[in-house]
Order: sequence, then structure tokens, then C-alpha cells
Amino acid sequence: MKSIQLKMARAAVGLGVRELAAAAGVTANTITRIENGADAKQSTLDAIRAVLEKDVIFLSDGETTTGGVGVRLRSLT
Repeated sequence: MKSIQLKMARAAVGLGVRELAAAAGVTANTITRIENGADAKQSTLDAIRAVLEKDVIFLSDGETTTGGVGVRLRSLT
């Protein structure tokens, strides 16, 4: 998960930094640092991703129309 994907996914599901942090069991500072490009332990990224993947799908390089990374909302149906 790239920092921009984290920002996009969090915005897409309407979670604030504190809300996401609480749901993932990390600190708000950790979310902010990752969104600003800092490295994080894989277990931390996995916990954050698990919370977000209930509502979004993380797209890897080449899966978006521009060839970059992104996210998309899961179908609600």
C-alpha cells in the first residue's frame, strides 16, 4: 500500500485519522506518518489494510486507467 492509496482509501470511506487508527489498533500519529511517506512495519500496514479492505479494493500498478496505483470502492450490491 502506497501512502497515496492510504489517503485515498481513508477519504473514500469517510474515516478520519483517529477513527482509522482506533479501528486498526495503531496510533493516529502512525497513520499520519505513513500518509506522509514514512515506512511502517508490515504488520502495521496489514492491520490498516484489513480495516480499509472491508470497503475498498487496493489497485496495484497497471490496474488503473492511468497505469498508476489507486483504490476503488467495493460494490455495495
